[in-house]
Amino acid sequence: MDPEGLTYDERGLLPVIVQDAASKEVLMLAWVDAEAVRRTLETGTTWFWSRSRQEYWNKGATSGNTQHVVDVHYDCDADALLMLVHAAGPACHTGERTCFYRTLERSAS
Repeated sequence: MDPEGLTYDERGLLPVIVQDAASKEVLMLAWVDAEAVRRTLETGTTWFWSRSRQEYWNKGATSGNTQHVVDVHYDCDADALLMLVHAAGPACHTGERTCFYRTLERSAS
């Protein structure tokens, strides 16, 4: 399938889960449009659409914490992606390896 064949939302975006190819740890969740998917497939590094800045960003371009794409999967509805990567550093802007480093506390029953 090519990027145009995916099912984007009303904003032209779809979510992408980025997962470490070796450890299978979920590193981050981001958003892509067809152009970001094309850039990712062409360069072999992750490209995303920043909803807050309204611009493309290549993960690690300024920090050096690049993500080299091993494989890209899409789900059964073609409305979400899973990118398996080799990460050259932390995924999170806080410096944590993964953006999912915090836990919600469950209330005692």
